[in-house]
Amino acid sequence: MAKASGESFVKLFARDLTITWGDDKRYWDWIKVNDPSSNELVDAAELIKVCFLDARTNFNTSILQPGTKYEVSFVIMKKENAEGWEHPVKLGFAIPNVIEEEHDEDISKLKPVNEWLEIPVGQFTASSQAGHMEIYLKGSEGLIWKKGIVLNGIIFRAKN
Repeated sequence: MAKASGESFVKLFARDLTITWGDDKRYWDWIKVNDPSSNELVDAAELIKVCFLDARTNFNTSILQPGTKYEVSFVIMKKENAEGWEHPVKLGFAIPNVIEEEHDEDISKLKPVNEWLEIPVGQFTASSQAGHMEIYLKGSEGLIWKKGIVLNGIIFRAKN
């Protein structure tokens, strides 16, 4: 996890996420990439092929600045060889008893390719009460084999 000076953003890296079959080299490969938010070399998860996509984490919101509005986004790169994205994926988050958001994202329409993109999941205002939130990216509709994205992590960017 990285935290920017001035607390303008907090980043969870791909290694902080639970990725279904993430340690199986038939489906995912862990590669070193230059992180766009810190310019440091970090591990990212490159999708080789899956038909059931699921990447998620439980995040303790107590490290966020109370009263600050944050936008939560997945940081991914769509590669030129991407295929199997005929059905949208679901992006969402839930803070128990507070808020739940979910929407569809059409990966096939993401541009540009071979560049890091922040795909918004949703926004929320951090509370002074510590809590946990679940954040996820999932897609299994159609059971079509998907490939060609690199998952860098999740970023919480202050909006105030």
